[in-house]
Amino acid sequence: MELIHESTGKKLYRDGNRLIKSFDETMFSKADILNEALNQARVEATSLHIPKVLEVSVIGGKWSLTWEFIEGETLEELMQKHPEKLDEYLEFFVDLQIRMSKEKVPLLGHLRDKMHAKISASSFPATVRYDLHVRLDGLPRHKKLCHGDFQPSNVIITKDGTPYIIDWSHATQGNGSADAARTYLIFKLQKKDELAEKYLKLFCAKTETAIQYVQRILPIVACSQSVKKKPEEQEFLAKWVNVVDWS
Repeated sequence: MELIHESTGKKLYRDGNRLIKSFDETMFSKADILNEALNQARVEATSLHIPKVLEVSVIGGKWSLTWEFIEGETLEELMQKHPEKLDEYLEFFVDLQIRMSKEKVPLLGHLRDKMHAKISASSFPATVRYDLHVRLDGLPRHKKLCHGDFQPSNVIITKDGTPYIIDWSHATQGNGSADAARTYLIFKLQKKDELAEKYLKLFCAKTETAIQYVQRILPIVACSQSVKKKPEEQEFLAKWVNVVDWS
């Protein structure tokens, strides 16, 4: 096996046409790992291109997931390699997200329930948490497929141009604009401010969604991100969470 990527608590290996993700058991519970495999298996039933789960096993004493290995480049790599095509790639990215949101996966957990739990688990004052709970309950109740971490690094483009969406560990069903708000937040956290604004305008134009509507969801999404307790993000997220009204 060849180690091809390593991040906090996870290692990715390639073994021929198989991709193996190995988890650090001190950071990820058995339930987390099995839930990721189950989410991925459920979204495989959609019309989207998704690497198939092949195996859940224990390798070298560590829980591991095995998928099909998809040969190609991530959309993020292509954006970096061809900056002159950024607008074209961004449009492709948004179109793919809209296509994804039209899928229904009724056995997935609900985004609303997950967000309520994260708001409750956050360290913000009770008055702030109350406002966020009320704001969340005021959102339209949709059952769209939401990725939860939709960003260009999670889209692999094969040589024939087929897009494969990877990393479904946060998948839920719910409000598609909340998923878009998370994508916008990801770009902002990566300090890609110009890309974030372009993305939001394009998503809203293509879906005929008011930008203010997505902006009202941002404090909820920022609160849910704060639960990860990354020190470098806390001050930035707190400013967003404490916004009462967006202009």
